[in-house]
Amino acid sequence: MIFETHAHYEDKQFDADRDALLESMYENGISRIVNVGSTIETTKKSIELAEKYDFIYAAAGVHPSETECLNEESFAWLQLQVKHPKVKAVGEIGLDYYWDKEAAVRERQRYWFKRQLQLAKEASLPVIIHSRDAAEDTLAIMREAFQMQIPGVIHCFSYSPQTAEEYIKMGYYIGIGGVVTFKNAKKLKETVEKIPLDKILLETDCPYMAPEPYRGKRNSSVYLPYIAAAIAQIKGVTEQEVIRVTEQNALRMYQMREEE
Repeated sequence: MIFETHAHYEDKQFDADRDALLESMYENGISRIVNVGSTIETTKKSIELAEKYDFIYAAAGVHPSETECLNEESFAWLQLQVKHPKVKAVGEIGLDYYWDKEAAVRERQRYWFKRQLQLAKEASLPVIIHSRDAAEDTLAIMREAFQMQIPGVIHCFSYSPQTAEEYIKMGYYIGIGGVVTFKNAKKLKETVEKIPLDKILLETDCPYMAPEPYRGKRNSSVYLPYIAAAIAQIKGVTEQEVIRVTEQNALRMYQMREEE
């Protein structure tokens, strides 16, 4: 069974068929899903989904491009949410310099990134890291997180194989999604080839980033086998081996037992 480590089923793109789709997951080979918050509101909705479905868990956190919604009051609310028994991570948090060019905005991102890392430390939870066009700053802050013994995953990895190896040396996992199936994803394929399978997590980031042959369409966890197959081909192992090892990786990172 496949462990979906990063989804956004609270997204409005699922409004028309959310329940029917989620109820089909087991028959499609999906055992567990972590639904990841990106704002205060989506964190609330992620927890609601986790309360509704036994196989769904939540991550509580605010995406770097949404940090204007954070203040001491909203952060205090987050501090309460990480105590929920079905919240298994703080995320997605990190840095995104692609859209935000202003120095003050980037400084705000770094501030709340560090605050949310501290939150994860206090809650003894792993972190889900979003990083776009911010390789150097993210790596520097994650070196601090490593010193604080905060585990986690670099979600939707988009940097060099060498950067991935730096994260792996610190014990972090690398999240691999639909991009690995794209013909032009040379750098990511090289990364998957070089890093050990026991440091890879399967994810979709749905409804975004659908794999081939569904690129450009709404993504869902049902398409995870395409990602597993692409990784298997690159690594020279069976698809079932990829599914087995990455499920164990996810259980380990999210500090979950197989019977959960």
